[in-house]
Amino acid sequence: MGRARQTALEVAGREVVITNPDKVFFPQAGHTKLDLAKYYAAVAGGALRGIAGRPIVLKRYVDGAEGDPFFQKRAPAQHPDWIETVEVHFPSGRTAREVVVRDAAQLLWIVNLGCIDLNPHPVRAEDLEHPDELRVDLDPGPGASWDDVRRVALIVRDVLDEHGLRGWPKTSGSRGMHVNVRIRPRWSFDQVRRAALALAREVERRAPERATSKWWKEERHGVFLDYNQNAKDRTVASAWSVRPTQDARVSMPLAWDEVASCDPAAFTLVTAPARIAEGGDASAGIDAAAGLLQRLLELSAAQQAAGLGDAPWPPHYKKHGDEPPRVAPSRRKRAENAVGKGNHGRQSIQPLITVAKAEHEKDALAGLERWKARHPEAAARLQVDDVLVDSMRGRSSTWTRIRVNLRHVSEGERPAEEPPDPDYDPWRGLGSARRGARAPKTRSSS
Repeated sequence: MGRARQTALEVAGREVVITNPDKVFFPQAGHTKLDLAKYYAAVAGGALRGIAGRPIVLKRYVDGAEGDPFFQKRAPAQHPDWIETVEVHFPSGRTAREVVVRDAAQLLWIVNLGCIDLNPHPVRAEDLEHPDELRVDLDPGPGASWDDVRRVALIVRDVLDEHGLRGWPKTSGSRGMHVNVRIRPRWSFDQVRRAALALAREVERRAPERATSKWWKEERHGVFLDYNQNAKDRTVASAWSVRPTQDARVSMPLAWDEVASCDPAAFTLVTAPARIAEGGDASAGIDAAAGLLQRLLELSAAQQAAGLGDAPWPPHYKKHGDEPPRVAPSRRKRAENAVGKGNHGRQSIQPLITVAKAEHEKDALAGLERWKARHPEAAARLQVDDVLVDSMRGRSSTWTRIRVNLRHVSEGERPAEEPPDPDYDPWRGLGSARRGARAPKTRSSS
């Protein structure tokens, strides 16, 4: 028999059509598009708690978890009249009408578009300028362990408690962990981001060997607290989201007493429905726990008085008055040295160079291999975490940048930086005002 072209699921009083239900979305685990839709129907109560009433960016995996996704901010032109939208204004000055999900039928409608994980903004459609959620994103760098992530998460809990806020932890569904904090919608995006930066710096102060608030990767170690996830127009995968991993792992809400011993691999599309059916949602009380940011903002003011001003923003945001130079410290040092030496020739002290930029990861990795073939002696000195594979956001899809850190190559033997091979530019053809990319999540190439 041929594959079913479509089927319908009845949820929230509606029949939602799932097209190509037998299409395999997770080849390694064998899960289909219909399996994904049934999962979200089973956990809708928990999933809606993280996205209900919020504009959502559609991150569409039309070819399944192993395909390249594309980001769609604008709601499809053709959509049912029961799909809600709201006009969102971006830092660039542009606008888009984004989908707002409030019930399980609307949730399954976006899943049918190929959305594997759910990426809501931290605001409600009724008030788009005042976030009601501060998001703590714990992003482990090369060499950081899962135990490091859990220990840092517990310090985050303590700092929040001491400042009158309650954190709600969840696995990210990848290598990290998130802590969501409901707040009353009184503060601007900039104020929420500044509070998140103050929190990150305080956690770093308490655990300098494990945690970092440093934006530039060359300065980081351990677990990075990504304060910029609170800048306007940034989104994070919400609770109960399935992530595009081989095992269809889920971003799972946890009780704090589970954090020290939890295994993120235990939470998948297969196991998560039983957890919510038997034990409920660990974040069920989050909406009733909205707190005030005042004490974190007082901490920010104290840090500023001690000499800590703003920290770098992502590259496509406008420059802020007290923001430090938006350039990596090593590059800034190279420029200063070049000026001091009369700018005669290239001062090759920057250990981080870009070797490939490609629309598809496999093409970037092929470019890395060509670079290694051209520079075998330098390549032989690279360690696992010296190769940085960055997933970058372009106009409507991700692309891949690969950089190598030459820290283990003596300065006199470092290859000069060459034009990337390949040299993909997702912004080609656009004006300079649209150029730039979101700060990447970086992982090491094995």
